[in-house]
Amino acid sequence: MNQSEIDQKILDRLQKLSEKYEAMGQDMASYLDGLLHADYLKYWDYINLDSLLGLQQPKTSFPDEMVFICYHQITELYFKLCRWEMKQIFERQHPDVSFFEARLKRLNNYFEHLCHSFSIMTEGMEKEQFLQFRMSLLPSSGFQSAQYRMIEIGATDLINLVNKDKRDEFDDYASIDQLYDCIYWKTGATELKSGKKTLTLEQFEEKYSKEFLQLAEDTKTCNFNQLYLKHYKGQPGEDRIVEQLKAFDLLANVDWPLAHYRSAVRYLQRSPEDIAATGGTNWQKYLPPRFQKIIFFPDIWSEEEKEEWGKHWVLEQLNRK
Repeated sequence: MNQSEIDQKILDRLQKLSEKYEAMGQDMASYLDGLLHADYLKYWDYINLDSLLGLQQPKTSFPDEMVFICYHQITELYFKLCRWEMKQIFERQHPDVSFFEARLKRLNNYFEHLCHSFSIMTEGMEKEQFLQFRMSLLPSSGFQSAQYRMIEIGATDLINLVNKDKRDEFDDYASIDQLYDCIYWKTGATELKSGKKTLTLEQFEEKYSKEFLQLAEDTKTCNFNQLYLKHYKGQPGEDRIVEQLKAFDLLANVDWPLAHYRSAVRYLQRSPEDIAATGGTNWQKYLPPRFQKIIFFPDIWSEEEKEEWGKHWVLEQLNRK
């Protein structure tokens, strides 16, 4: 490649830049001056590494608390990626099959990593340390992950998130407020003895309820379940979408809560009485999928599959032994 060819390529790019800035009413020369004086971008500055590594602030001197903090922060970053993919889908309103399938695959990839990574929690901390430093975390709880609740709301109709024992009480005209009052995870955040709301739940509702309700309203007609029913059911490419929706349903509503359950059993199950989770949440009733029967996309499963929801996970665990 000779000098004239290089120069012409540069001139072509400058012309395109000039057209870009002219369309915005901007002076290209000023931007080139800024580029001339700008420092080189460094990896650690680009990802804000110093800030990132300074976000871990243990409350105790137990070394394994660092594992606990880092893992939960990693989890929230994965949830952010999930919500980012969901946002792209919502903005398309009626995404074509390839776009929807590709974003669902990304979501499933994130959740697969999350489910497989939970050994960091189940195997990565000493039980004695955890049972000590957890008392300094009260009343906070992983239950208070607002991003996960937003993923649930964006995935399905709110009726599918209502406590399974109350779903039959609502008809098609039930308001979002009515459904939200009976959302399943509120049942899990009750005190074991009194049945009253825990402080964990009260604080969570105070901070996020308005945002959850707005999201439920915004996605009422474009959540994943509605997109499937309106645009893909019975249409070309349905099998591709159903395959990914089924994977998402199982990962989010069976594998993920049961990974938590395995961790809770390891650290909190003790005869003759189980230890309460931080925040007093009722983990024994809240985490097992067979108790909640949360299914994002009920139309894609058979009655038998819905009846045995979560059973495949138990069988997999038995086969590993």
